[in-house]
Amino acid sequence: MRHSATASPNPPADNLSGFGAGLRDGSTPTAVVLLSVLSEVLACTAFGLVARWGEVFPRWIPFVGGRRVPTRAAVIPAAIGASILTLLFTLLFPVSEIRGTTIRGDVLSADFPSRAGGWETAWFSFCYAPLILWGPLLAVLTVAYWKRRRAAGNVPGAA
Repeated sequence: MRHSATASPNPPADNLSGFGAGLRDGSTPTAVVLLSVLSEVLACTAFGLVARWGEVFPRWIPFVGGRRVPTRAAVIPAAIGASILTLLFTLLFPVSEIRGTTIRGDVLSADFPSRAGGWETAWFSFCYAPLILWGPLLAVLTVAYWKRRRAAGNVPGAA
């Protein structure tokens, strides 16, 4: 049997699904990049819960450089983020995997990595396992930051 690009009634671009689904209108790559950058920026702010710049704004930041970071300004967003991550990855994701559905309730396809079996399922589980701990660990960091700042009377500690 001979395979060619003309054998299919639809051009290859019409058969895109998943990551490439929106490539024809140009919206998906921009959305993926923006969501990736946003998630990295938000994830990196967790370092502020353990670093000195989470207690005192760096001097190079205009208007607030050198001033103390208000405890609530760090704790409230971190607590909201920890709650969302815990709900999403620690509760909803494992439950939906057990049920064989997506978080939205759609049935997982047979070729979904966690359903494929073998090395694909093992690799999928290995890569996604840290996400289960992300929310609870962020909650632990948030509580430790709040206790440290409260015990110090909102006075920044030594670097």
